[in-house]
Amino acid sequence: MAEMPYEIRLTRDLIRCPSVTPKEGGALDLLQVELGHMGFECTRLPFGEGAARIDNLFARLGSASPHFAFAGHIDVVPVGNEAAWSYGPFSGDIKDGCIYGRGAADMKGGIAAFVAAAKRYLEAEQLNGSLSLIITGDEEAEAVNGTVKMVDWMTVTENIPDFCMVGEPTNPSVMGQTIKNGRRGSLSCELTVTGRQGHVAYPHLANNPIPALFAMLAPVNSTELDNGTAYFGPSTAEVTGLKINDSASNVIPDQVTAQFNIRFNTEHTVDSLQGWLDEHFGRLAEKLQVSYEAQFWSNALPFITEASDHLNIVRETVEQVTGQQPDLSTTGGTSDARFIAKICPVAEFGLVGQTMHQVDEHVRLADIETLTEIYFQMIRQMDS
Repeated sequence: MAEMPYEIRLTRDLIRCPSVTPKEGGALDLLQVELGHMGFECTRLPFGEGAARIDNLFARLGSASPHFAFAGHIDVVPVGNEAAWSYGPFSGDIKDGCIYGRGAADMKGGIAAFVAAAKRYLEAEQLNGSLSLIITGDEEAEAVNGTVKMVDWMTVTENIPDFCMVGEPTNPSVMGQTIKNGRRGSLSCELTVTGRQGHVAYPHLANNPIPALFAMLAPVNSTELDNGTAYFGPSTAEVTGLKINDSASNVIPDQVTAQFNIRFNTEHTVDSLQGWLDEHFGRLAEKLQVSYEAQFWSNALPFITEASDHLNIVRETVEQVTGQQPDLSTTGGTSDARFIAKICPVAEFGLVGQTMHQVDEHVRLADIETLTEIYFQMIRQMDS
């Protein structure tokens, strides 16, 4: 039997670490040993207290420029219905050219590919600049004790990269399809409207808050807020929840609550959106004689990495290895790239993400090997 390639073995070993957020499950210990053997200086960065405590790993080799960084997360989402899995969710079983397990796609396979690429490069070449890995255990949950705090630590300790590659699974179905060079921001709101309760047969004695709520939600109810930009599609808004305090069929309720989310591009800011909505809510509340409370929160701001020599290297290496001409995209949800974008240019490229977060999550072994070659070529060009 042929020897298992290093990147496949490391993917398997990482999958076998049950690192459901916030547990590290041995994955960071494993990476620290592997990177230590390669000469990296490894620093463990625990943040938070008690049950919220998260362990993270920063590893760097070299102190000169150019400084090329890789970022990823070892934490994974829960396995769901374990009985529905064809193979153990933390088994790393290999079948028909695929490796199975939670995190195979998102994103232990990507981390293993970069570590393998760095190993191959260091065995073949002399490192001119620096390589670093920013590995968090807090991406899949609240993301408050992971990369966001690692970035602060990197700033204080002057470990700022010239460019960072995030290994999220960006490809929809085939390797080489998509590079993420930005993401939209996210703003959520819980809007509660209060009227006056009453008997449904005597509506003149009550003040139904539901019509007022619907009127207030009109600008964010499955709508586009702009025409998009050169890098982003239109900002979108969707209502995501409704709750009525008293759902009896013969009672007009006194209070109703809705939740909505806006995914916004660089045409907007959190302050501009919140100011616009507060003015709209206040005007309608006065007109319809109801009161309201709006609680806003945002966990992501929009960012874009524009054309540059670094981004050209990413595109060229993906095309060189896969034969595909990758699209630059800013679609999808949030990622830890939003935190890294505060200190350096960043892009995302990784494996095929078709099965991420699903039962029987898996990736093709050939794709892991292809990604390793892509990262190897990126390191060669970034380090020149």
